[in-house]
Amino acid sequence: MQSLIKTSLVDNAVDAIRAEIVGNRWAVGEKLPNEARLSESLSISRGTVREAVRVLVSEGYLDTRQGSGTYVLSTADASRPLTMARRADLRDQFEARLALDAEAARLAAVRHNPAVISGLRSLLAERGNFDGSNKAEFVARDLSFHKAVVAASRNCVLVNMYEFFSTLISETIEATLREELQEPDMAAHAAIVDAIAFGDPDQAEAAVRRFMAPVLSDLERLLTS
Repeated sequence: MQSLIKTSLVDNAVDAIRAEIVGNRWAVGEKLPNEARLSESLSISRGTVREAVRVLVSEGYLDTRQGSGTYVLSTADASRPLTMARRADLRDQFEARLALDAEAARLAAVRHNPAVISGLRSLLAERGNFDGSNKAEFVARDLSFHKAVVAASRNCVLVNMYEFFSTLISETIEATLREELQEPDMAAHAAIVDAIAFGDPDQAEAAVRRFMAPVLSDLERLLTS
């Protein structure tokens, strides 16, 4: 536990100092305040400051000069390329999921029966809205609903593919619980069930595409901003 606490303190110190660097509090080549002053300003120990500086040196933000001090080497946000790569990867996951969900909804619109629709509405009610209390449980409930839509397609290959990619699909669901992406609301989910119940495959596919559109739009905006 002590190790975890220490790691957390160092991570927090790294984030705080990095934010100051990227925010141009100090110019490139400028010397940072000494350990004592940083320790006081961040309300952490000098040892934690020392560890944080080592991390930032390894990330290319700082340069330590023996007998002289620590200097700013770069104010560029080195985490941005990684963040952009993760967003691009997430966009790919959503696009692939859209292909599976859309085709499953089309088939479900043709092959459903009253029991299937009743089951989907029940699972949707169980899903509810995310209240911020237990993310893992909410993701599991949401995934169960979408798996049921795929199962309603009565296509065993689609069902198996969805199960195979369930971990990635769970990641897409969890991603919409963050502030930067819109979480499809209950109305968007219910529209898919209503379209399937109506029995029109084109309408069912359109409901899924409307469901995914805001998230994909958010990702495109974040990737180009």
